[in-house]
Amino acid sequence: MATLPAFFKKTDSPAEAPRGADARSNRIRPVRDPFHLRALPHEHLFIHKKQMTIRASSVRQTRSPGAPAGAPSARPVWVAVLLTSAFAPSVATTIAGYKLEALRIEERRLLEEHRGLEVQEAELLSPARLDQLAQQNNLVAPSPGQVFHLEGKPQGAVAMAK
Repeated sequence: MATLPAFFKKTDSPAEAPRGADARSNRIRPVRDPFHLRALPHEHLFIHKKQMTIRASSVRQTRSPGAPAGAPSARPVWVAVLLTSAFAPSVATTIAGYKLEALRIEERRLLEEHRGLEVQEAELLSPARLDQLAQQNNLVAPSPGQVFHLEGKPQGAVAMAK
């Protein structure tokens, strides 16, 4: 069974060095080079690739006499193409089904959120709440002399600033 490499070195302190608080204060630490890298594990190993020589007399080609040269290597490719084309529609249908179901779930969530927002809007715009806010802000209804009714302009007329 192999052993793991040691990443940490043992300290080089003498055996008779005092221990405890006195050891920390008396120990002299060497100045570390900030650019010094630690050794990599197994960096002492060197992998050498041995070149192999093949004699022409020992190599035999196994090919049927009537088959074209590229036929044996093309068969797995054709099998993969046929299998992919056979299963692609069913996989695409399954993926589309998952997307459709996710969209339905999102639609339900958005409809529920929309209903909640409509209820909240109805509560905020209720006449009782608006009267209460008017009283809190000391607002009163305008007198009949303060209200001016504007005449409707004919269609196509545009307001101009002078």
